[in-house]
Amino acid sequence: MVTRWIFVGIIICVILQRLFELRISQRNATEILAQGGQEYSDNLLGVVKILQVSWWVAMIAEVWYFDRAFILSLAVIGLIATIAGQVLRYLSMQALGNRWTLAIMTIPGLPLVDTGIYRYLRHPNWLGVILEIFGLPLIHNAYLTAIVFSLANGLLMIQRIQTEEKALSDNS
Repeated sequence: MVTRWIFVGIIICVILQRLFELRISQRNATEILAQGGQEYSDNLLGVVKILQVSWWVAMIAEVWYFDRAFILSLAVIGLIATIAGQVLRYLSMQALGNRWTLAIMTIPGLPLVDTGIYRYLRHPNWLGVILEIFGLPLIHNAYLTAIVFSLANGLLMIQRIQTEEKALSDNS
């Protein structure tokens, strides 16, 4: 029972983190627009928000409703994937600096960021999201949530990455 409450606490921390990131994104978007940038796409943010909230609820519901047992080896795998996802996302935010937003925004004339993590990966933020969506539910054996939301996220990622790539090529 204690592990369930710890798991809920971890999810609450992730929710608070996402709200903080939303504020950063909004601040950066305002700055980009002030520099003559433009919003290329909202990047399906409405769908993403629904997916995120549903994911959080599904994890908690699966653990409590199906009385999922805490399995240490699976929790370690889930924790490693989640931490790796967090690291990739924050390295992405660090490399992009004030250009990091949730919506797809470009500033005409600025070159693509090819420093930091972007020197090694084209879409580190998206890889981080993939790892988190799969890993976090596994911390408390919510494997159905991990599978279902990873598939849903995969379908969403296809569209989001294509839109992002188009915006980047149009801006070049």
